[in-house]
Amino acid sequence: MWKEFKEFAMRGNVVDLAVGVVIGAAFGKIVDSLVKDVVMPPIGMVLGKVDFSNLFLVLKSPAVPGDHTTVEAAQKAGAVTLNYGVFINNVISFVIVAWAVFLLIKLINRLRREEPAPPAAPAEPPEEVKLLREIRDALRK
Repeated sequence: MWKEFKEFAMRGNVVDLAVGVVIGAAFGKIVDSLVKDVVMPPIGMVLGKVDFSNLFLVLKSPAVPGDHTTVEAAQKAGAVTLNYGVFINNVISFVIVAWAVFLLIKLINRLRREEPAPPAAPAEPPEEVKLLREIRDALRK
């Protein structure tokens, strides 16, 4: 059984998948930072200095009354919140990752596309056919 598992684990597809997962995790962090630190601040400014990560709806008021303007502060006070701003950030992250993967697959498919091979030159006819042609040509004369 160990031998079968080793053969399975060392197949090219499994190793490629493992590498893809590791690179994907790192790429995910980059995209999260891109969305959180680069894309969302200008969008928030245009929409009136809105920080999407702190957009939430209080489903159950906190036990400690007060002004809880951030998700973290409201949750620490005991409020139950619906964090739709974080969801918006995650949707934007997903769209960016999906677009990047689409472009990558499109590039890979373009590189894999093979040029059609030129038609092969006709093979030289066998010796018998050559002799028959010579006889035909001699008879015509």
